[in-house]
Amino acid sequence: GEQWEANCGAVFDLATNKRRPEGWTSTDAAGLAVLPGLVRYDEVYGPRPAIKHAFRVAVRRSNGYVWPASHGSGDTEGAPPMGTRLRLKASKDISGYPPEIQKIFQAMKTHGLIVADNGGNMYVTGTMDQRWDNRRILNPAFHSLHVTDFEVIQLGWGAPE
Repeated sequence: GEQWEANCGAVFDLATNKRRPEGWTSTDAAGLAVLPGLVRYDEVYGPRPAIKHAFRVAVRRSNGYVWPASHGSGDTEGAPPMGTRLRLKASKDISGYPPEIQKIFQAMKTHGLIVADNGGNMYVTGTMDQRWDNRRILNPAFHSLHVTDFEVIQLGWGAPE
């Protein structure tokens, strides 16, 4: 039609570290703000030498939640809880990838991934942007990674004091 409709919404003050109240969800299962965890075209192809934040990642199955998540969406035994912090292993050689992919993968090594949603297996979300080359660049690079290339670095951590 010609108008938007919504039946719920979530507001995040991105100038703070405040999270949703305990037990609350948002547009992702973990109750986290989505925007700060997206891979953005401008940061991958922009002039800054490094991406300075963790990325959100979806997993096929999850089990409860840990801080910073405020909500869980699964109860599969042995699966990671929402809020789990993963990292691309330092031993993973990324030197053969194109520079823009190296920038993304280096951020995965430095800042990691936060389990934020259920969906695709190890699916990292980026902004909608026509300039991404999914077919020739992103998909082959991301498909070359395996879950064994990652390690769990934290199963939740405490709120900043």
